[in-house]
Amino acid sequence: MNMKRNIILSVFVILLVTCEVFASEKDTSGKGHVRFAYDVHFEMNFDNRELYRSAFSNSMTIFGARLTPSVGLQAVQEDGTSHKLMLGIDVMKDFGASPVSELIAGKGSAETLPRQNNLDLFREMTLYYRMEKDFGDTDMTLYAGIFPRRTMEGSYSRAFFSDSLKFYDNNLEGLLLKFTRPKAKFEVGCDWIGQIGTARRERFMIFTSGEGKVAPVLSLGYSGYMYHFANSRQVKGLVDNVLINPYARFDFGDRLNLQALSLTLGWLQAMQNNRKHVGKYIFPCGGHFDLEVRKWDVAVKNTMFYGTDMMPYYNSHDEGGIKYGNALYLGDPFYRVFDNMTTSRTGLYDRLEVCYEPVIWNRLDLRVAAVFHFNDFHYSGCQQIVGLLVSF
Repeated sequence: MNMKRNIILSVFVILLVTCEVFASEKDTSGKGHVRFAYDVHFEMNFDNRELYRSAFSNSMTIFGARLTPSVGLQAVQEDGTSHKLMLGIDVMKDFGASPVSELIAGKGSAETLPRQNNLDLFREMTLYYRMEKDFGDTDMTLYAGIFPRRTMEGSYSRAFFSDSLKFYDNNLEGLLLKFTRPKAKFEVGCDWIGQIGTARRERFMIFTSGEGKVAPVLSLGYSGYMYHFANSRQVKGLVDNVLINPYARFDFGDRLNLQALSLTLGWLQAMQNNRKHVGKYIFPCGGHFDLEVRKWDVAVKNTMFYGTDMMPYYNSHDEGGIKYGNALYLGDPFYRVFDNMTTSRTGLYDRLEVCYEPVIWNRLDLRVAAVFHFNDFHYSGCQQIVGLLVSF
């Protein structure tokens, strides 16, 4: 473990020194220049979940911090096209997750492992290529490699990706292509989540999102993914998991002197097939509605879903006895609505959030929030959230 850590640190320091040497070097071709590039992102997340009334998620406290520095080289062509090669480290700590004595936890317990020490928190290396090109009214950005999840800028419901997934699975492994126009944006990407192994399933996701303004107060958009949840060498069986969300967004904030007043009317449509154990597609679906009102940096946000269980195989098990759970469904488990009672019965899930997000600095985001969950008109629990983001 110490040797591995030292190798990672040595490579990172060597790259940093090399980039500084190249910072003022000229490209001998005369078509551009090479310069030093860096990116630093810090995140602190406190999320106290009091969900004892819920059958969908456990009460817990997520409290931790992440630092993701990366350095590299940037070359700029005469037409302004930018190319970057970046290498970084994802360092993350769950506060309080430090090793304890074997006398307390027992010999062989995961809680005694030394990797929980502060010097052994390197979760993953990031290494990626980034290209930015201007086509006049259209800007294109391409990522390839292992790069931060925050590069995704589409409007994805929490039915797609939960907050805890975004915090703990911080990086994408694959490709991302984005196009931005004055009144529209579009992205498509591939995240290769699992390479087939003895116990590791082959898993990958193709995702996409787009939105365009078609009238002064109206935007039309969509988001979707195709998630391939396949075999390992030990366990056979493949589950298709497709989810799409078309929507229409109405924004009246400018007309009413508010920071935001938006209403989003959408539809969640899934297509799922447990090929070996069911052998036919099922189609969970429902209406998805978002309302946001914001003034003086205080916002009230409400998300309501009315439909069937969007995660019907959540409590199903594979041939090895492993529950599919959040390995198959990456979204917020509250979208199960009835805890797999039946896929045909419709029900309500409502999420109410009150938050304060002051504008302190353009590189600093602060969020303080209280979130309340309701399933089928019953109170399911609440969250208290404090988040801090710093980017350079």
